[in-house]
Amino acid sequence: MDSRTWHCPTCGDDRDFVQPPCVDGHTADGGECPEWACADCGTALVLGDLVVVAAVPLRHAA
Repeated sequence: MDSRTWHCPTCGDDRDFVQPPCVDGHTADGGECPEWACADCGTALVLGDLVVVAAVPLRHAA
């Protein structure tokens, strides 16, 4: 299990964050799962790039 050190907002200090096995398929193509959990308190962090949707066509039913 991979681990990294980041600031935990719940603990209020730098803590080790671990990456549990990905059940959402993020790693199937060799990518990295964005979900990390504080090893001490379990607070979850989701890291990564944001995908911005520029335009979504809407249809209204009559």
